[in-house]
Amino acid sequence: MKNNDPHFLDVLINDSSFINWCKKSNQNDIQYWDSWISKNTDKIETVELAKAIILGIRFKETTLPNTKVELELQKTLALINTSKAPKKTFNLKKLVPYSIAASIVLVLGLLITLQQYKSNSTIIHKTAFGEIINLSLPDGTSVILNGNSSISYNQENSRDINLTGEAYFKVKPMPAKKVKFWVTTSDLKVEVYGTQFHVNTREEKTDVVLDEGSIHLVLDNGITKEMSPGELISFSKSTKNITHKKVNLEEHYSFWRDGTYIFNNQTLKEVMKNMEQTYGIQVSFDNKELESKLISGGIPNQNLKICLAAIEKSADIKIIKNGNSIHIKSINNLNSSK
Repeated sequence: MKNNDPHFLDVLINDSSFINWCKKSNQNDIQYWDSWISKNTDKIETVELAKAIILGIRFKETTLPNTKVELELQKTLALINTSKAPKKTFNLKKLVPYSIAASIVLVLGLLITLQQYKSNSTIIHKTAFGEIINLSLPDGTSVILNGNSSISYNQENSRDINLTGEAYFKVKPMPAKKVKFWVTTSDLKVEVYGTQFHVNTREEKTDVVLDEGSIHLVLDNGITKEMSPGELISFSKSTKNITHKKVNLEEHYSFWRDGTYIFNNQTLKEVMKNMEQTYGIQVSFDNKELESKLISGGIPNQNLKICLAAIEKSADIKIIKNGNSIHIKSINNLNSSK
């Protein structure tokens, strides 16, 4: 195992996209890792070991022998000697005042508990940097919450959501009751019955992209908008700017919800802005020319180290990481400085 890298092994077995490759459960991840392995043959031994660990993990079920259980039971029973317990008599009249007091305390306790229940009835789901979670709301609606994002709602009405960050919604329709579903951001409110759409509240504006169905938007300035599939509406209450246009869904935003970013001729600046929002990092460039480099392809998005390594190779650049700061240099500039 002389070629085995313990640190890289740990990265692999904790990376969701690599796990998808091992289990052949995501076509984008399969394509990415097949390509990566073909270019990094020196890592094959570590890759194969990581794959064996992931596919070979089993939880061993342990049970106590019946004789051991019986022995422990007898020991416990031996400690309980009810026949020798002294008998006590109680004067019921003396207990009445204490019973009343106990009842009052119990009622007050219930009132306090109910008050706390009412004040704590807000349900919050929040993701850390780089974390993506799949949620199923009580009404059957599916939500995929991107990194550094949160949703909240009153537990008595899970169809009225507040969103900060980025999420993808697949709303459960309720045609018999005609119950609406709302998503509220700082800029606007989305009203639907049952549909699939993407909402991003970052960069001091809200972008809504509709996949299926129809959407009714109420903007913060009072204007209402209707959306059809394949359309984007972007609105900022601070600037009052409104954008309403048809978009190519695959080119407009990356399909982060599948565990892989898909970039279609997006600039390196746009790609790294995505990284900043998802991972909480700060990115700087050597020059403007680097910012305009175009990137296409799939990149695993749940491990920052692997994500940055993939971007390096895709854009033919050098990424220097120092804590939460990322600096991007040109390979040519590095070679000329040597």
